Amino acid sequence: MRSILILNAKGGSGKTTVATNLAGYYANANAKVALADYDPLGSAMDWITQRPAKYPKITGVPAVSSGLRVPRSTDVVIIDAPSKTHGDELVTLLRRAHTIIIPVVPSPVDIRAAQRFLAELRNVRHRIKTDIKLATIASRMREGTRAAEDLEDYLYDLKLPSGRRFPFLTILRQNANYLRAAERGISIFEFAPLATAQDREYWAPLLRWLASSRSLPAS
Repeated sequence: MRSILILNAKGGSGKTTVATNLAGYYANANAKVALADYDPLGSAMDWITQRPAKYPKITGVPAVSSGLRVPRSTDVVIIDAPSKTHGDELVTLLRRAHTIIIPVVPSPVDIRAAQRFLAELRNVRHRIKTDIKLATIASRMREGTRAAEDLEDYLYDLKLPSGRRFPFLTILRQNANYLRAAERGISIFEFAPLATAQDREYWAPLLRWLASSRSLPAS
């Protein structure tokens, strides 16, 4: 079972947007998908509730109340982490993941928060037994703005403790397609391809990375 954690301690970073669209992508690729919602606001569970029956099934898991209990037949579990996740709670979530995606919003406040959070991740990694793979994406981007350029520069320059570059994979634009998808309980991968062609192009680097061995702990 593949476990992908969408994580950022800062609220408003687009975690649920990434989690729901990633769940929709895998479900449409014929995987058995569970979407675990650890956020007390329950946004991912609300999305599941709105999902029409004609689309591939995604099992909703209200993990904030029932824990991470998913069907044994699950191929991929997407974990939507809560904001303000720190300390032991953060370590518990990390231990359940193979791969972590960290969305960051282009604003000075969010960049500073990301710096603090990534430093915390480095400090707790010695408590995790597996070599979890991490990558960042820029979320809710308005291309051509100074804030967007600053965020891209920051994410491109991130280094791992070993000195290797921290993977920065892609940007996700802020547009109406994501709002329409959220309202209907579907993903952008379930719209007509032409309607979301540009958005799918932006997702492509992230999806390629997730499909590669580089996104999985060494066996």
